[in-house]
Amino acid sequence: MESSDSTPQHSPSEQPAENTDAAGGAPSGVAFPRQPYSFVRRGDRLSPKRQKAWERHAGEWVLDIPRVMTDTSVDPSYRLDREAVFGRVAPLVVEIGSGLGEAIVAHAAAHPELDHLAVEVYKPGVADLLMKAAQAGVTNVRVAQANAPEVLEHMLEPGSVHELWVFFPDPWHKTRHHKRRLVSPAFAELAARVLEPGGVWHLATDWQEYAVVMREVLDAADADFENLHPGPVADDEHPDVGWAPRWERRVLTSFERKATEAGRVPRDLAYRRR
Repeated sequence: MESSDSTPQHSPSEQPAENTDAAGGAPSGVAFPRQPYSFVRRGDRLSPKRQKAWERHAGEWVLDIPRVMTDTSVDPSYRLDREAVFGRVAPLVVEIGSGLGEAIVAHAAAHPELDHLAVEVYKPGVADLLMKAAQAGVTNVRVAQANAPEVLEHMLEPGSVHELWVFFPDPWHKTRHHKRRLVSPAFAELAARVLEPGGVWHLATDWQEYAVVMREVLDAADADFENLHPGPVADDEHPDVGWAPRWERRVLTSFERKATEAGRVPRDLAYRRR
């Protein structure tokens, strides 16, 4: 999830205070994430322009998702009715952590034959996405303000996603925070659940150590995924091997430009669902 404002590093949104499991005292029958949230919530206050975009377009383009307890949860019984939401059934592209919406809005404008679902918890980022979508005149983008693992586990039907994107998720640099990283064996299972056979998972990160971890996680899931750019696993002596070329359909966002200017090298990966 790209940085959605001028705050340092990657991704938006606040750790809900209720982030506990059932053993920690949750009410009976209430579902909670089985792992820590991969996002940290920051302020949701909107600028006048973003507030105007929210008031004009949120009712139409931001999904009304039933919750369990937290405001980013997904009721386990909820399923996305794609025909009702988009007015048709078309191949679906899902971006986890859409930030300010630059990538997904540009792709939606260039590919009107595809439907696009942005998963983003940060309200100012969503409002910016709505503003961009309105300016571009696209009608094939919807937004889920929800915890990504719950979207993949509950909201989306098995085999319903044509492409899955995870671009620049928070790397959680400190060792004690690595458990918060989005790309994990458990998340790979959820990605495999929703991707159609032959569907592709595109990933990118500007943090070299996390890129290596991503590759190790997905290579280990070889029963579900095929690495489209196999080769030796990169190491400190050979940092440029083992990566996909920069995906030509991934637009250069403000976040990636700043990362490159800061001396970080973006890495791409691409895996096909078997």
